[in-house]
Amino acid sequence: METRTISVRDGMFTPTLLQGGSGDPILYLHHSGGLQDAPYLDRLAEKFTVYAPHHPGWGPTEGLELIEDIIDLALYYHDVMDALGLESAHVVGHSLGGMLAAELAALCSHRVRRLVLSNPVGFWRDEAPVLDFMAMPPNELLPYVVHDPESPRLREAWPPPEGPEAAMEALYFRMQAFASASKFLWPIPDKGLKRRIHRITAPTLIVWGESDRLVPPVYAEDFRSGIRDSQVVILKEAGHMPMFEQPEEFVSLVSDFLSA
Repeated sequence: METRTISVRDGMFTPTLLQGGSGDPILYLHHSGGLQDAPYLDRLAEKFTVYAPHHPGWGPTEGLELIEDIIDLALYYHDVMDALGLESAHVVGHSLGGMLAAELAALCSHRVRRLVLSNPVGFWRDEAPVLDFMAMPPNELLPYVVHDPESPRLREAWPPPEGPEAAMEALYFRMQAFASASKFLWPIPDKGLKRRIHRITAPTLIVWGESDRLVPPVYAEDFRSGIRDSQVVILKEAGHMPMFEQPEEFVSLVSDFLSA
């Protein structure tokens, strides 16, 4: 994947994104922790042209103060698509990015060819609350997010920082990412998507890790029942990060669905 910067709204925003591959376009929208140049993106780029931007307020992309709420952020991504020359695209969103992808598809359905939502937030159940992950120490969060915290794949995806300076930098970027996410997720991540989700007309694949303790798999039914043309796949031995925990199965599912 190559890194590039584009101009959005005549330079009001200059987002940085990863881009690679060829074929039908995928707009990939990342989770609250930020965007990583990970193997699953490279695998998707073997069949598709993948565009994976950093949201405003994450990583090198600035402009969070110009975004009011989740609807404003979804409209911003319509402008990103314009800047990329994409009249329409497949949209794949994970966690916060899944909520955002659903809002994007609900606001302007003709721009989304097919939609993939992986462990999305956006609904709330009192009996199965979404975890307030920002209030947890980093060393306590991992078991809520992944099926097996000792997995070699996860160690490869998130290698421990080498030295105190790298550890402080990692902590800073984590705090920056979670602070940005709080603008769209709390006090609870119900920002009205349930009133708009019926507007989604794109065929939709909903993927969830069976061991997700951050956003419990029970929420898959809320998304399935709200989107007319949708299906759910629950992945075993995966939690909130199935693209890292089960990358081959995740990429195969997504690629087959988008190619149908």
